[in-house]
Amino acid sequence: MAIRAVVQFPDPVLRVRCAPVVDIDDTLRALAADMLDTMYAAQGRGLAAPQVGLTTRLFVTDMGWKSGKPVPQIWINPEIVWASAGRQVYEEACLSIIGTARRLARPSRIALTWLDENGAAQQEQFTGVAAVIVQHETDHLNGVLMIDHPTAISAPVTAP
Repeated sequence: MAIRAVVQFPDPVLRVRCAPVVDIDDTLRALAADMLDTMYAAQGRGLAAPQVGLTTRLFVTDMGWKSGKPVPQIWINPEIVWASAGRQVYEEACLSIIGTARRLARPSRIALTWLDENGAAQQEQFTGVAAVIVQHETDHLNGVLMIDHPTAISAPVTAP
Protein backbone atom coordinates (compact mmCIF):
# COMPACT_ATOMS: atom_id res chain seq x y z
CA MET A 1 0.00 0.00 0.00
CA ALA A 2 1.03 3.65 0.01
CA ILE A 3 1.45 6.52 2.39
CA ARG A 4 -0.46 9.59 1.23
CA ALA A 5 0.12 13.25 2.08
CA VAL A 6 -2.01 14.50 4.97
CA VAL A 7 -3.94 17.65 4.02
CA GLN A 8 -3.29 20.56 6.39
CA PHE A 9 -5.64 23.26 7.67
CA PRO A 10 -6.82 25.62 6.14
CA ASP A 11 -7.20 23.52 2.99
CA PRO A 12 -10.87 23.89 1.93
CA VAL A 13 -11.37 20.12 1.44
CA LEU A 14 -11.39 19.86 5.25
CA ARG A 15 -14.63 21.92 5.31
CA VAL A 16 -16.61 19.80 2.83
CA ARG A 17 -19.46 17.52 3.94
CA CYS A 18 -18.47 14.21 2.35
CA ALA A 19 -20.66 12.32 -0.09
CA PRO A 20 -21.83 8.83 0.88
CA VAL A 21 -20.00 5.88 -0.60
CA VAL A 22 -22.12 4.15 -3.23
CA ASP A 23 -19.83 1.31 -4.35
CA ILE A 24 -17.74 -0.70 -1.93
CA ASP A 25 -15.15 -2.25 -4.18
CA ASP A 26 -11.44 -3.08 -4.34
CA THR A 27 -10.59 0.55 -5.16
CA LEU A 28 -12.26 1.73 -1.96
CA ARG A 29 -10.59 -1.04 0.07
CA ALA A 30 -7.20 -0.03 -1.41
CA LEU A 31 -7.87 3.59 -0.41
CA ALA A 32 -8.71 2.44 3.12
CA ALA A 33 -5.47 0.41 3.27
CA ASP A 34 -3.50 3.49 2.12
CA MET A 35 -5.25 5.55 4.77
CA LEU A 36 -4.31 3.05 7.48
CA ASP A 37 -0.67 3.12 6.33
CA THR A 38 -0.79 6.92 6.34
CA MET A 39 -2.37 7.03 9.81
CA TYR A 40 0.28 4.71 11.26
CA ALA A 41 3.12 6.65 9.62
CA ALA A 42 1.74 9.89 11.09
CA GLN A 43 1.35 8.27 14.54
CA GLY A 44 -2.43 8.83 14.60
CA ARG A 45 -5.36 6.81 15.85
CA GLY A 46 -7.77 7.87 13.13
CA LEU A 47 -7.77 9.39 9.66
CA ALA A 48 -10.71 10.58 7.53
CA ALA A 49 -10.84 10.75 3.74
CA PRO A 50 -10.80 14.59 3.63
CA GLN A 51 -7.44 14.44 5.40
CA VAL A 52 -6.02 12.78 2.29
CA GLY A 53 -7.87 15.18 -0.03
CA LEU A 54 -10.98 13.13 -0.81
CA THR A 55 -14.62 13.94 -0.08
CA THR A 56 -15.63 10.33 0.45
CA ARG A 57 -17.61 9.34 3.56
CA LEU A 58 -14.91 7.03 4.91
CA PHE A 59 -12.53 6.97 7.85
CA VAL A 60 -10.12 4.48 9.38
CA THR A 61 -9.05 3.96 12.97
CA ASP A 62 -6.86 1.83 15.15
CA MET A 63 -7.74 2.49 18.75
CA GLY A 64 -5.39 -0.12 20.19
CA TRP A 65 -2.12 -0.04 18.27
CA LYS A 66 -0.47 2.52 20.55
CA SER A 67 -1.01 0.19 23.50
CA GLY A 68 0.34 -2.80 21.57
CA LYS A 69 -2.91 -4.37 20.39
CA PRO A 70 -3.54 -3.32 16.77
CA VAL A 71 -7.20 -3.26 15.79
CA PRO A 72 -7.43 -1.56 12.37
CA GLN A 73 -10.97 -0.70 11.37
CA ILE A 74 -12.64 0.74 8.27
CA TRP A 75 -15.79 2.84 8.67
CA ILE A 76 -17.90 3.55 5.57
CA ASN A 77 -20.85 5.98 5.66
CA PRO A 78 -20.74 6.33 9.46
CA GLU A 79 -23.53 8.22 11.21
CA ILE A 80 -23.93 9.04 14.89
CA VAL A 81 -27.51 7.98 15.66
CA TRP A 82 -27.54 8.72 19.39
CA ALA A 83 -25.41 10.66 21.87
CA SER A 84 -25.64 10.82 25.66
CA ALA A 85 -26.30 14.06 27.51
CA GLY A 86 -23.30 13.31 29.76
CA ARG A 87 -19.97 14.71 28.67
CA GLN A 88 -16.35 13.64 28.97
CA VAL A 89 -13.28 15.78 28.47
CA TYR A 90 -10.27 14.54 26.50
CA GLU A 91 -7.32 16.31 24.98
CA GLU A 92 -7.57 15.85 21.22
CA ALA A 93 -5.02 16.37 18.50
CA CYS A 94 -5.46 16.29 14.74
CA LEU A 95 -3.11 15.15 11.98
CA SER A 96 -4.41 18.03 9.82
CA ILE A 97 -3.73 20.69 12.46
CA ILE A 98 -0.23 19.84 13.64
CA GLY A 99 0.84 21.21 17.01
CA THR A 100 -2.66 22.16 18.16
CA ALA A 101 -4.16 20.07 20.92
CA ARG A 102 -7.42 21.03 22.62
CA ARG A 103 -9.39 19.81 25.59
CA LEU A 104 -12.89 19.18 24.28
CA ALA A 105 -16.06 18.05 26.03
CA ARG A 106 -17.94 15.51 23.92
CA PRO A 107 -20.80 13.11 24.65
CA SER A 108 -19.50 10.31 26.86
CA ARG A 109 -21.48 7.63 24.98
CA ILE A 110 -22.58 7.46 21.37
CA ALA A 111 -24.21 4.96 19.05
CA LEU A 112 -22.87 4.75 15.52
CA THR A 113 -24.06 2.98 12.37
CA TRP A 114 -21.71 2.25 9.45
CA LEU A 115 -20.84 -0.23 6.74
CA ASP A 116 -17.72 -2.38 7.00
CA GLU A 117 -15.32 -3.04 4.11
CA ASN A 118 -17.58 -5.84 2.86
CA GLY A 119 -20.72 -3.67 2.87
CA ALA A 120 -22.25 -5.27 5.96
CA ALA A 121 -24.28 -2.92 8.17
CA GLN A 122 -22.85 -2.39 11.65
CA GLN A 123 -24.08 -0.62 14.78
CA GLU A 124 -22.33 -0.23 18.11
CA GLN A 125 -22.19 1.99 21.18
CA PHE A 126 -18.88 3.57 22.17
CA THR A 127 -17.57 5.08 25.40
CA GLY A 128 -14.29 6.57 26.60
CA VAL A 129 -11.52 7.29 24.14
CA ALA A 130 -13.22 5.16 21.45
CA ALA A 131 -16.24 7.52 21.56
CA VAL A 132 -13.91 10.51 21.23
CA ILE A 133 -12.04 9.07 18.24
CA VAL A 134 -15.22 8.10 16.40
CA GLN A 135 -16.78 11.54 17.01
CA HIS A 136 -13.60 13.34 15.90
CA GLU A 137 -13.42 11.37 12.65
CA THR A 138 -17.16 11.69 11.97
CA ASP A 139 -16.76 15.45 12.41
CA HIS A 140 -14.17 15.41 9.61
CA LEU A 141 -16.72 13.81 7.29
CA ASN A 142 -19.12 16.65 8.07
CA GLY A 143 -16.57 19.41 7.44
CA VAL A 144 -16.16 20.11 11.16
CA LEU A 145 -12.75 20.45 12.82
CA MET A 146 -11.77 20.23 16.48
CA ILE A 147 -11.05 23.97 16.42
CA ASP A 148 -14.77 24.54 15.77
CA HIS A 149 -15.63 23.19 19.24
CA PRO A 150 -15.27 25.29 22.39
CA THR A 151 -12.32 24.38 24.55
CA ALA A 152 -13.27 22.74 27.85
CA ILE A 153 -11.96 24.77 30.79
CA SER A 154 -12.64 22.11 33.39
CA ALA A 155 -14.12 18.67 33.36
CA PRO A 156 -17.93 18.80 33.45
CA VAL A 157 -19.96 16.39 35.52
CA THR A 158 -20.41 13.28 33.42
CA ALA A 159 -23.56 11.20 33.50
CA PRO A 160 -23.95 8.09 31.36
